[in-house]
Amino acid sequence: MDSTKSKNKPFVIAKELVWEAYQKVKANKGAAGVDGVTVEEFEKDLRNNLYRIWNRMSSGTYFPPAVKAVEIPKPAGRGVRVLGVPTVADRIAQTVVAMTLEPRMEQIFHADSFGYRPGRSALAAVEMCRDRCWKRNWVIDLDIQDFFGSVDHDLTIKAVAANLRPDQSWVLLYVRRWLTAPVQHPDRTQVIPQRGTPQGSAVSPALANVFLHYALDTWLAREYPAVWFERYVDDAVVHCVTRRQADQVRAAIGRRLAEVGLQLHPTKTRTVYCKNSRRPGSPEHTSFTFLGYTFRPRKSRNTATGAIFTSFAPAVSKDALKAMSRQARAWRLHARTTQTLDSLAETINPIVRGWINYYGRYRPSELYPLLTRINAYLMRWARNKYRRLRSYRRAKTWWQGLVQRVPTLFAHWTRTTAFWGRV
Repeated sequence: MDSTKSKNKPFVIAKELVWEAYQKVKANKGAAGVDGVTVEEFEKDLRNNLYRIWNRMSSGTYFPPAVKAVEIPKPAGRGVRVLGVPTVADRIAQTVVAMTLEPRMEQIFHADSFGYRPGRSALAAVEMCRDRCWKRNWVIDLDIQDFFGSVDHDLTIKAVAANLRPDQSWVLLYVRRWLTAPVQHPDRTQVIPQRGTPQGSAVSPALANVFLHYALDTWLAREYPAVWFERYVDDAVVHCVTRRQADQVRAAIGRRLAEVGLQLHPTKTRTVYCKNSRRPGSPEHTSFTFLGYTFRPRKSRNTATGAIFTSFAPAVSKDALKAMSRQARAWRLHARTTQTLDSLAETINPIVRGWINYYGRYRPSELYPLLTRINAYLMRWARNKYRRLRSYRRAKTWWQGLVQRVPTLFAHWTRTTAFWGRV
């Protein structure tokens, strides 16, 4: 697409913006929407498809198709989470709006808001949370009940409108249309939502961030400037000095969210004591989970003196470990005997490397059982593929030789080859 901007159109939208949005959608991959069109199929007529999006958005005639509802089981059998999957074309249109909103949002967002912001990450939020748990005794573990299904449409539009330039009225037009786009369920029935924004759509994180910026961040900064918090979209923790302060702030947050049509989950929202060697006592709750990491008292060693003490520290959560274990089991590596080791490595390395880079930042030893299990699957693959390795003794000798010859073949071998060589 060339650099020409809209001519004789009511809205000025650069064609380059649509092209950049397409590239982001392509990089994120994702499933087909209600029309069944995949990214690959969309690309078969790429120029015309992108022109059609730009032309309709620039003329104000773009209307989003229905969003495909997909049910994803929650961990430990706690029901299902409904994700909204827009069509590929609609994801591109939504990304155009999200990219337009981001620069302005960056100028107003609170420093402790980390979700879906350039230069910030979930791990940065985890690190900030860890450091503050060492400095403050109490944490409010916030859980907003059904946030993406409960967001008030009028307040969302008001929050977005407050940060648009006069020439960006088209953003508001399409936000209104996306908020009320029909949701198509597996039985093909369609429902027009009265509240909420589909979790999983490209524009939802931007809308959630701007909504909670006004609903929570600026309110906390104004009413309770002494407390600290980290927020990653709708996942947040608040740090307090005393139990009394934590109880007061928690109650006030509950009232504040009720004012904007939200509510705290009655059982998942908890006041947690950051217990360590210097903090005695045994309150009801001494652990919480934030962004896949469980914070709780853990045995640690002083690197200078060798002394053992109790630290309040993060490590990969049990739910995250279970999810990774399910995925590793679903690969059925031991049954892929028509593939080579190189092709197996090419398949799983990007995923395993991502696990290690994220969940291995703190207490990486918690990942050892999972990654050793992957080794066991690979050993079973070898014994199924090669008759001469049916003997465990021969298979183990082969395995040890393999690890020595190509210690970087699998992503989880590169950290500590001596350990990952175990089966």
